[in-house]
This record gives sequence, C-alpha cells and structure tokens, in this order.
Amino acid sequence: MKYCRFQQNSQTHYGLVESVAGREAIVRILLTSPEEAGGDMESLRTRRIEPIALDEATLLAPVRPSKIVCVGRNYREHAAELGNEVPTEPLLFFKPASSLLAPGGTILRPRIAERTDYEGELGIVIAKRCHRLPDDEDTRPYILGYTCVNDFTARDLQNKDGQWTRAKGFDTFYPVGPVVTESLDPWTGIQVETRVNGEVRQSGNTKDFIFSLGIVLRYISQIMTLEPGDLIATGTPKGVGPVVAGDVVEVAIDGVGVLRNPVADEA
Repeated sequence: MKYCRFQQNSQTHYGLVESVAGREAIVRILLTSPEEAGGDMESLRTRRIEPIALDEATLLAPVRPSKIVCVGRNYREHAAELGNEVPTEPLLFFKPASSLLAPGGTILRPRIAERTDYEGELGIVIAKRCHRLPDDEDTRPYILGYTCVNDFTARDLQNKDGQWTRAKGFDTFYPVGPVVTESLDPWTGIQVETRVNGEVRQSGNTKDFIFSLGIVLRYISQIMTLEPGDLIATGTPKGVGPVVAGDVVEVAIDGVGVLRNPVADEA
C-alpha cells in the first residue's frame, strides 16, 4: 500500500496512491490517518474519488511525526569522507518537526550559513508504539512504511558548533516524500540516489548500513518511546556536497519515487 498527504479545496487529506493508466494517481481519500491504523492499513476506511495524477496534486509532507530521530554516519564511506571514525553504536540526533518541507517546496539557505549540503536518505515511518524492544523481537511490524528524506545541513555551522541542532534544524531543512510505501525491503537492499541539477551525486544501498534497521529500532526504543507516525532517518551514503541558490536536489528511491526540491537564499 502506498499513500500520500495532499491538499484539495483548502482541505488536507491522506490519499491512497495506485497506478491508473500507467500513471501514479490518488484514487481514494483515507477517512482515518495511517497512524491510527497501527500498521493495519487494510482496516482503514476510504472514500473513492476521481483520480488525481500524483504529479499534478498539491502534495504535503506525508508524515506528521511527534519526533524525527536521525542516525548519523551509518555508512562507512560517508564517515570517512568527512574525516570521522566509524561509530561503534548508533549515533542519534533530532530534527525539529518545524523543519519539515513538502515535495516541491523550496529549501531556504539561511543568511548565516556559508555552506549548505544535501544528504539523501531512506526514511522510516513508525506504525505503532515502540518501547524497549527485546533483542529477539522482529522490528518489521513496527514499520508503517518508507519514504525519501533529505537531511539538509548547514555544514559550516555543524563544524563550528560541535553539535548538530542548529546546523540541521532550520525551517525547510527536512524535505520528505513524495509518498510512504510499505512495499520495500531494506534488509535485502534498496538503492538511495541523490541528484543535483540532474547529476548523480550519491548512490548507496541499504545493504551497506553499519547498523541494520533492526538494530537501530531496538537501540532507539531503549532510550525513548517511538509513537505512531514518528520518522526515523537511516543515514546518508557517501557523496554529500554543497548546493547553492538555483540548484535543484532530487532524492530518488525505487518504489517511493523522486523527492524534488529547489534551493534558494533566504530573503
């Protein structure tokens, strides 16, 4: 099952996405949110609508998380390219919900930042309350679906501050979307690609995670309770780099689609 969040006639809806005549389209409105389903998407009540082509819809970020938990340096080659040691346990940080940005929304470079970098990643949406999972418990039932995310970062501020809250927390610094889908299997390998102005800059596979999704979810659940709809970013592959006003960043994952956002300077 694949869903999005969109706006129509000044109202916000979740929509079920299916293929119609070879194009992805919104075919049903979900009458209850996916988070309320607790992972049982088949139980959701829906209302059929005249199909709306996904690429013509006014899409919003498909998630409304209570928190965004990110995993840093989860690819060895990315840790190396920034001159960092490979972590021995998951390295966590937060992004504020106020940094969320819709597909197609403009990423704004703050005036105080000299260098801003893209970081394309696979995002995980939590299906149901997740607290202190034991080592032998399967984590898959706790995952509602997967999406594209861009952990946009003011790199010079990250290096200056020594911690990451300011560098990663600006408004518009977390594009997400365009959809959430349950039909991926990161354990067998998913390709994550980032393009800038059409040129491939990152291409990594989830098979190369230092810490698998199971390890990540169990680790986070020992620290904090994950609630339905919470979002986890799983780390970025090598190839991060700067972008400036006028650039367009695309994060692409087969089965999810392309998260495309232009970059501009803050007014």
